[in-house]
Amino acid sequence: MIYKADLHTHSTASDGQYTPEELAVLVKKRGAEAWALTDHDNVGGVEKAKAAGEALGLRVIQGVELSADDYLNLHILGYGFAVSAIQNWFGSLKDGRDNRKYRIRDFLRTKGLEIPLDEVDAEAAGAPIGRPHFAMVMLKHGMVATRKEAFDRYLDTPEFQEIEKGTKPSAQECVRRLKAAGGKVSLAHPYQIVLNGETLEELILRLKGYGLDAIECYYPIHTQAQTAEYLRLAEKYGLYVTGGSDFHGEKNKPDNPLAAWELDLDWLS
Repeated sequence: MIYKADLHTHSTASDGQYTPEELAVLVKKRGAEAWALTDHDNVGGVEKAKAAGEALGLRVIQGVELSADDYLNLHILGYGFAVSAIQNWFGSLKDGRDNRKYRIRDFLRTKGLEIPLDEVDAEAAGAPIGRPHFAMVMLKHGMVATRKEAFDRYLDTPEFQEIEKGTKPSAQECVRRLKAAGGKVSLAHPYQIVLNGETLEELILRLKGYGLDAIECYYPIHTQAQTAEYLRLAEKYGLYVTGGSDFHGEKNKPDNPLAAWELDLDWLS
C-alpha cells in the first residue's frame, strides 16, 4: 500500500527540537500518513510517538538511527524491531554516547575552543549527547556564525572522524542486531557517507550481504541525479525504497523540513 510518509525524524529523545508528541502534530500537519521516529541510538521516544501519532490517525512505524563505525556519516535506519530483544544493546550505545562528550570536548580544545560541558548537558536535556548539542553551544558563544559552520569546520571532518574510530558498532553489527530483533534495515542518506576507497555500489552490495533491506533514496538534500542513482541501485540489487526528511527542527537543522513522500510500505507490515 502506498502512503505519504516520512521515515526519518528526530525528537528531544536524541537531538531534535520537538518532543515526540509535538512532532506527531507537525507530521500530521505536513500531510504525512505514515511516520517513523528514528532517534539516534535509542528508542526513548517511540512509545510516546506511537500513542500521539496513532491518536492523530497516523501509521507509526517504530524506528531508530544507528551510527556505524565503518565510515563518517554511515548511518543505519532500523524499523519494526522488537524493543525487548535489543533494549540492552541500546543501553550500551547510550553509555558510549555519554562518554563521547569528553572526546569531543578534548578534540575541540586542540582547536583552541573551550566548550562548557554543563551547557552541552543542558542542550541535550537528558537525551544522548551528540554533535548538534556541541554545535548549539558553539553558536551561542560566537565560536561559529552558524550551526553548519560548526560541522563544516570542526564536527564533520576527516580529522574529527579519527577520534570516532573504534567507538561505534560496525555496520555489520548494526544490521545483525536489528535483523535478529525482527527489524528491517535501510541505508540512510547515502550522499553523506564519506567513503574511503570503497564505492557506494560496493558498500551497498556488502551491506546487502549483511541483510540490508532498503536505501533511503528520497532525502531533502539529494539532487535529482543522486535520487535517480539511488533508485537505480535499489532496483539493481532488489532493495526497497525509503524516504525521510531527517527533520531535527527549524532551529537544529533548518535545511531539512518535514516531508511526505509516496512510498510503498507493504514490506514494513
